[in-house]
Amino acid sequence: MKIGVLADIHANLPALQATLSAARTAGVERLLIAGDLVGYYYWPAECFDLLAGWPHDMVVGNHEEMLRAVVDDVSALPPIRLRYGSGINVARETLGARIAPLLARPSTTRLTIDGREVLLCHGSPSDTDQYVYPDAPESVRREMAVTGAEFVFFGHTHYPVQWQTGYTVVANPGSVGQPRDRRPGAQWLLWDTTAATMVHRREPYDIDRVVRECAARDPGNPYLAAVLTRS
Repeated sequence: MKIGVLADIHANLPALQATLSAARTAGVERLLIAGDLVGYYYWPAECFDLLAGWPHDMVVGNHEEMLRAVVDDVSALPPIRLRYGSGINVARETLGARIAPLLARPSTTRLTIDGREVLLCHGSPSDTDQYVYPDAPESVRREMAVTGAEFVFFGHTHYPVQWQTGYTVVANPGSVGQPRDRRPGAQWLLWDTTAATMVHRREPYDIDRVVRECAARDPGNPYLAAVLTRS
């Protein structure tokens, strides 16, 4: 089976469209999504609906937890908007009935795919908001693998990585919506369980469309556009 592993979509519709088009061409049958569908950018409802057309499993990320906070208490919104832009507010205003099923997703989930045990999380198996970067020390890499799963897929850092730690393969597909490694494009991971291969992919998309939206909606937060185009 061919699996598409995605993370940190961040409501970037053009990036998700390009990723799913490439996944379909590659013969992907199922998606694993390591959190942060929402936040930063401006098309959360459209992204949610696109994914609904695919067999998929998804966990919540820290931006879903931010959305939960503002749904519970709108006074939590101003500091979030100041730091992260208006994406969470857009999600709060436009997701409607989609909010409840999105926030009902677990923070981690265990799956069996073609006889292989998989753990899907956002930051780490024990902490949604833990950042595990490519230069993580060996002790942290071992902690990521203590679950006993053969594969651990995570996100949160927006950097692609793949490690073999004992019995366990630990991999981050990078970010569909906001890569931070100074290589523009939508990042994802193609896992072929039959061929036993994992290939990190990066798809071109209409970044200028997102940049224009950033200028219109969040002119006071230049990072949101700059991170998409820097090299």
